[in-house]
Amino acid sequence: MANGAVTIRGLTKAFGRNTVLRGVDLDLPAGRVTVLMGANGAGKSTLVKVLCGVHGADAGEVLLAGAPFAPASPAQALRAGIVTVHQNINDGVVPDLDVASNLLLDSLAEGGAVFLNTRRMRAEARQIAAAVGLEIDVGRPVAGLSLADRQLVAIARAMAQKPKLLILDEPTSSLSMAEAERLFTLIERLRDDGVAILYISHRMSDIRRLADRIVSMRDGQIAGLFEDQPLDYAGAVRAMLGQEIAEMDIAIPAPGAPVLELRGLQLRPEARPFDLTLHENEVVAIAGLVGSGKTALAGVLFGLARPVAGEVMLDGRPHRPANPGAAVAAGVFMAAKDRRSNAVIPDFDIQRNLSLPFTRRHSGTFALMRGRSERATADATIATMGVVCQGPRDSILTLSGGNQQKVVVGRWLAEASRLLILDEPFQGVDIRARRDIGRRIRESAGNRATLVLCTELDEALEVADRILVMSEHTIIGEHRNENIDLAELTAEVAGTGPAMEKTA
Repeated sequence: MANGAVTIRGLTKAFGRNTVLRGVDLDLPAGRVTVLMGANGAGKSTLVKVLCGVHGADAGEVLLAGAPFAPASPAQALRAGIVTVHQNINDGVVPDLDVASNLLLDSLAEGGAVFLNTRRMRAEARQIAAAVGLEIDVGRPVAGLSLADRQLVAIARAMAQKPKLLILDEPTSSLSMAEAERLFTLIERLRDDGVAILYISHRMSDIRRLADRIVSMRDGQIAGLFEDQPLDYAGAVRAMLGQEIAEMDIAIPAPGAPVLELRGLQLRPEARPFDLTLHENEVVAIAGLVGSGKTALAGVLFGLARPVAGEVMLDGRPHRPANPGAAVAAGVFMAAKDRRSNAVIPDFDIQRNLSLPFTRRHSGTFALMRGRSERATADATIATMGVVCQGPRDSILTLSGGNQQKVVVGRWLAEASRLLILDEPFQGVDIRARRDIGRRIRESAGNRATLVLCTELDEALEVADRILVMSEHTIIGEHRNENIDLAELTAEVAGTGPAMEKTA
C-alpha cells in the first residue's frame, strides 16, 4: 500500500439476518478522488459508517496508512483523520448553536482553550469560513441559515480537521453552481495535498468534473472498478445496477384544460413579472440553480408566502391560500425538498408517514383512525411506488434514502389533487429509484397539473413534457421536451443565455 491511504479487505457487516456488506475489498489511494456509485440499499452508507466509527465490522479489516484501523466511535475516527460530511445536513451541524460554535465544534468537544474567549473563537471561525469561501456572519444561529449555507458550514467544519480521508456524501445536493464550483476547487486542493477523497454521488455532472476513478457497488459488494482514462461512465452505471438503463422516451400527451394560471406574478420587488399556464395531463419541470426562485414560487402556490404582485387562478377561481392546510383543501399538494427536515417523521412507521396529511380522510367515528382504510392506502402506495420494505408497519428509518423518497412522493400521489408540486423529488436517490419515481409521476398525471422543481437538467429531461427555466425569480425560458437544444438550455440555467441578456 505504497500510495494508499485506506485499504479495505473482506469487510462484512450484518444487521440481524440482513447482511449489508459482503466481503468488501476496496483501496482508497491518497491524492485521488474515488467516486462511489451504488443503488439505494447497495451498502454505501453502511460502509461509510464503518469507516467513520458509527458501526463496527463483523469481519474483515481496514488499514489506515498501513496500520490496522477499527474506530470505536466517530470521535476516534475523527482524531485519526477520517472526516465525513453526511448527506443529511443536520448530521453535520447543530442548528441551535451559532456558526462559530459549529465550525469549532470538534475543538469544543475536546476542551479547546479557544472557547474561553468569544472574540478569539469568532476570529478563528472566520478564518475557517474564509478558507472555503463562506461569507457569513459567524455569530448567526445555524437554524436561521438556508439549506445551502448549512451545507457549506458542515463542509467548512470538515475541512478544518485536516483530513487523511475525506468522505463526502452527495455534497452538492443543496448547493448552487457557484457554491459547488467553490467546493470542487477545495476538493482539488486537498487532492493535490495528498488527501484521499471518497465522493459518493449519482450526479454525472459532479462525477465527470471530479472523478479520478469510479467504484460501483451492488448488493453489498464491489461490482466494478473503473480507473482507466477516459473513465467508462456507462460501464460504471451498468455495474451499479447489474443491467443496462434504457433511455427515457417521453411521449408528450395533448394538454387538457387549464388548471393553474399565473398573470403578472412578481415574486420579489426587483424581479420581472411573468405569466404561466399549467394544464391537466401535463408534467412541467422548472429548472434553475439554487436561489433562482423555484422554491419561492412553490411557497406562493402552497400558502407559505404571498407574491409582491400578480394574480393566481386555480380552475378559473382566485387562489390565495392563507396556509398549507388551505392549499391542500383546494387540491394543491406539495412534496417539500429535504425529506429529513420537512417530510419524514422519524418516529412514525411507513403507513403513518404515508397517511399523515390526510388523517381526516381515514378517520371514522370519534376521529379514530380507520385501520383498514389507512392500511389499504399504504399497501397500494408501497406497491405502485416500488418501496422495498417488509411491510407498512416498518419504521421509516429502516428504509434506504431512495425508498424514503418514494414514500414522500407516494404520499401525495395517493390522493387526488388538481395541482401537484414536487420540489426536488429526486434528491439523493439513485438512477433506478429516479426512474421509478418519474414513471409513477407521469402515469398518474392525467387528472391534474404537475409541477416538478429540479436543479439537475437530467432529471427534468426524464420527467417533463415542458421545461421552464427560472433565474432571478422570473421565468426566462420555455422548451418543449423534444429535440431540445441542450447548449441553449444549459446556458439559460447557468445565467449566460440570450434570455438573460434581454432581462439585464
